[in-house]
Amino acid sequence: MSSNVGLTTPRGSGTSGYVQRNLAHLRPRDQGKPYSTDFESMKHRQRQPDKEILEHDRKRDVELKVFELRDRLEDEGIDEEEIETQTETLRQKLLKEMNKGHGPNAKGLKMHQVHELAEAKIKQDDRFRSALGISKNYEEGSHWKRDEEKRIAKLEKESELKKGED
Repeated sequence: MSSNVGLTTPRGSGTSGYVQRNLAHLRPRDQGKPYSTDFESMKHRQRQPDKEILEHDRKRDVELKVFELRDRLEDEGIDEEEIETQTETLRQKLLKEMNKGHGPNAKGLKMHQVHELAEAKIKQDDRFRSALGISKNYEEGSHWKRDEEKRIAKLEKESELKKGED
């Protein structure tokens, strides 16, 4: 046997001398929990989209449309100067539309467009919040805090009245 594991010799032991680990042995578990018990970390936090990536994607879409126009015009055999003027006017028009802020439609987005999806979700949540009349600085559970404050104030008034009667 090697490394002083198992029997030095299996002779007379009634076994083959093969060493197995005990699969029934329960090792003590860590005392920590696999999840956080902090209430603040359990709250939902909306993922903020990266403005630079959104801007880059919009400009990329503009340039794609300009390139498609240029390619089509070159296939038609139009003069290079005319192509430049038409592509520049289309680029300016598309950039103006982009700057007006036509946001992405969540239905037309793909799963890999994470930042666009996050931006669309934030806009959807804002519309929903305004439809329900919920303020932006609403804190979850604030209603219960106000009820608790009212109850404490009422108990303090009652205790002051009792002290005043005595």
